[in-house]
This record gives sequence, structure tokens and C-alpha cells, in this order.
Amino acid sequence: METFTISLLNGISYGLLLFMLSSGLTLIFSMMGVLNFAHASFYMLGAYFAFTISTLVGYWPALILSPLIVGLLGAAFENQFLRRVHKYGHVAELLITFGLSFVALELVQLTWGRSPVNYTVPSQLSGALFSLGGTQFPVYRGFMMLVSVLMLAATWLLLTRTRIGLVIQAALTHPDTAEGLGHNVPRVFMMVFGGGAALAGLAGVIGGNAFITEPSMAAAVGPIIFVVIVVGGMGSLVGAFAASMIIGIIQTFAIGIDSSLMSVFSSIGWNINSDTFGYAIWRLKVSQIAPILPFVLMVLMLVFRPKGLLGNREN
Repeated sequence: METFTISLLNGISYGLLLFMLSSGLTLIFSMMGVLNFAHASFYMLGAYFAFTISTLVGYWPALILSPLIVGLLGAAFENQFLRRVHKYGHVAELLITFGLSFVALELVQLTWGRSPVNYTVPSQLSGALFSLGGTQFPVYRGFMMLVSVLMLAATWLLLTRTRIGLVIQAALTHPDTAEGLGHNVPRVFMMVFGGGAALAGLAGVIGGNAFITEPSMAAAVGPIIFVVIVVGGMGSLVGAFAASMIIGIIQTFAIGIDSSLMSVFSSIGWNINSDTFGYAIWRLKVSQIAPILPFVLMVLMLVFRPKGLLGNREN
């Protein structure tokens, strides 16, 4: 029971980190119709900026400054580049964001090198938050969960309880009317893109030291972000939250299961022998296939429910 509880909390913390990443991309897509292929690059930049700032002035200033810097870079990119190709359609938008991801990767390697940097958890947040049956739950995992929940609450309040949120929703559904009322819709789009980038940067600040800060981190997490928004439903923030939690929990539990697929299915009465199709695959351990489980879930979702869990359009 103790192991189950710790694994569940680890899964929730990982799921909340995925949501922090995917929420920015979901907001950008729902407002602007842009699938930002460079979104994971903003996550990477957030981690590297936090590493540099924390080295100079400490972790807590980095927690504030790094997402702001990433957000400003995202807003500048939308204003100077993405806006110029918007009239050419979605293919041009995909290509320019795809190109940005390579530019960001090269700049990171030129600035910080190709090896992982020593971005570690601050001493104030190291150690165990509590222990169950000898298994410890780290303080920093709890901090990640707290930041993610606060971000979720702040985003919801901003979109539903403030004038800025009303303007954003009006620009989404009736852009011509919003512009006729005196609101600068292109500026709203720039703010949304910058805000989405800032959320990815914040995820990089709190995730970069929990995992590894290296140039390949964007490529590692990028596909998972798109899995989340497809499973949750394109453009659905609530769907992205549900999908993040499902994927985070499933993948965390799968990593901890050392039994083979054959043993798992045999325990529920499905006997697998050498005549079964793909017999070699059934002999794999569940922990070995954990990395591909989100993609299996995405394929099943596209087959049986193409609009996702809570999406309102066909993918």
C-alpha cells in the first residue's frame, strides 16, 4: 500500500508537469490555430536560463525571471516572424516553428555545450517530505505539484474572472467584433503566444533539475506534449489536464512493474503460449514498454474517439 501511494503521488506530480507543458500549447492552438513545434524548445530554454540565473543570484529569482524571459522571447517570435507567415496558412506556421526548434537547439549547444549542465535541486527543497514504509517522497516533488496547481488556478482565474480573459475569449470566438470594439487582436495573440511560452519556461525551471537539463531534453518531451493534446482533445484545456494525469499515472506505474506482459495477462485468465501471435513481444516486461504506452493510448484514441476525451472537433 505504501509503494502504491508513493507511485501514485509520483504519477500525479509527473502528470501535473506534463499539464504545465501542454497547457501553453493548448492555449496557443485553441486561440490561434497554431501547432507550435517549438513549444518543447521553450521548455528547454526555461531550464537553461534557470540554471544560469540560479548560478548567479539563486534559484528563487530564477523561478520568476526565467519564465518571464522565455515569455518575452515567445512574444517577440510571434510578433516578428510567426505573424508574417500567418497569411500563408498552417503549413508555413508549422515550418517556421519547426525551424525555430532547430535554431534553439543549436544556440543552446553553442552557449552551454552538448553535455548536461549541473542544474540541481536547491538545498532548501532537498530531502524527504514524508516517508511511507521506508519509501520517501521528495520535498521537491511536492513543490512541483504545488507550483503546477497554483499555475492551473491562476490560468483558470485569468481566463474566466478577469477583463483580460474576457478579451482573450472574445478575440477567440469573434475577432472582428473584438477589434471593432477597440481591442488590438494581434496584440492579444502575441500575449497568448508569449504566455504559452512562459508556461513552458516555468515547466523547464521546475522540471529541469528534477530530471536532466541537456540539449536533447526538448526532443525527449516534445512528442509527449502532442500526445497529451491529442488524447485530451485539440484545444481543450480541461482535456489536456485529464490526459496529462492519465498518462503521468499510467507511465509511472508501468515503470515500476517488473513482470512480463505474459504474466500480467495470465493473471486475468488470458493464457499466452508459443503459438500466440507476437509471442516474443508478450515476454517483454511492462517496465520495458512503459515509454511507448502514451503513444499506444494516442493510437487507440484516434481510432475510437478521434476528437479526444473532451475535444469539440475532429483531429
